[in-house]
Amino acid sequence: CSSLAIGTTTGYRLFSLSSVEQLDQVHESNEIPDVYIVERLFSSSLVVVVSHAKPQQMNVYHFKKGTEICNYSYSSNILSIRLNRQRLVVCLEESIYIHNIKDMKLLKTILETPPNTTGLCALSINHANSYLAYPGSATSGEIALYDGNTLKTACTIPAHDGPLAALAFNSTGSKLASASEKGTVIRVFSIPGGQKLYEFRRGMKRYVNISSLVFSMDSQFLCASSNTETVHIFKLEHLTDSRPEEPPTWSGYMGKMFQAATNYLPAQVSGMMNQDRAFATVRLNISGQRNICALSTIQKLPRLLVTTSDGHLYIYNLDPQDGGECVLIKKHSLLSSGKMEENKENDLRPPLPQSYAATVARQSTVPSTSTMPGYSEDGGALRGEVIPEHEFATGPVCLDDENEFPPVSI
Repeated sequence: CSSLAIGTTTGYRLFSLSSVEQLDQVHESNEIPDVYIVERLFSSSLVVVVSHAKPQQMNVYHFKKGTEICNYSYSSNILSIRLNRQRLVVCLEESIYIHNIKDMKLLKTILETPPNTTGLCALSINHANSYLAYPGSATSGEIALYDGNTLKTACTIPAHDGPLAALAFNSTGSKLASASEKGTVIRVFSIPGGQKLYEFRRGMKRYVNISSLVFSMDSQFLCASSNTETVHIFKLEHLTDSRPEEPPTWSGYMGKMFQAATNYLPAQVSGMMNQDRAFATVRLNISGQRNICALSTIQKLPRLLVTTSDGHLYIYNLDPQDGGECVLIKKHSLLSSGKMEENKENDLRPPLPQSYAATVARQSTVPSTSTMPGYSEDGGALRGEVIPEHEFATGPVCLDDENEFPPVSI
């Protein structure tokens, strides 16, 4: 959660989220209009783009060099794309394609998946266990868990009664959060076993459409946003009986009464009463707009980031000890072009070619030492070039620097 990618009617933009006060635009492209999918491989120079002009075609770019690595076309419209250092997943309405990211070879096609009109799927960012989750049913909240490394089905999780609306892995791929179309209950399961670990109630008054679920990098918090004005942050901790005695308040007394009453109620009802409420919340100034959230550490402090479909980024402070109402500290516009012009004036480096045609016209001096086509920072950026075999020794893909990737904990 250190960078942000947005698609617009004119192309796409990439931002760095290293500062609260200043939003740094890393790249802007106007080569392809009406971009509705743009996925960046962590903070690397690899970006995958899909446009409404060609909704069945995926384009993979090295944006720092202005080169197209490859493009693939599929049988129907691309609904979502997920990627980590090992795998690139393309989700269509009734099929899923899994590519090996180092050479973009198609490894597996999962055909005849249940109708998935929103392209709902999640891929673990930890490439050591590239688990993929997607709806296992169009009518119930069943989750199909697939191992993207071994290319085998891991398990099926009966997560909810109604159809799924949101899925998210934690950073290590050891937990999976889910929400149904009702949006009232969020559940967290262990991976790959599928045991239920946590259950959080977002609210009981109204059904909502949860548009974003995300863990913090340390897996201590889970954030959920919807089409309402409230964003909920839950804390993943098991409550035990060794908690300090609550002060003798009326709410504390009633809480104990309910706790005692659950011993005499059916399991389904008592479970509902014991569910944890939100640890922290945010009330947005807008309602009804699609948004996505992230929990990130910026300038050594925990922050909640909310990006809305009208082109704004909101940054809030999150109190990791006491929670409560998060405080808005900065609002950025993602559609203003002033920052990019400013960066252009200060950038004295020679301009990079902006089109694929201009790129391939250049002479390549990279020796061809292998027959494996693919992508690398030095050897495989241009279409038709090859990656030296030794570059695969350290990892599945070679980009600018190994430091481009977050640390992987297993």
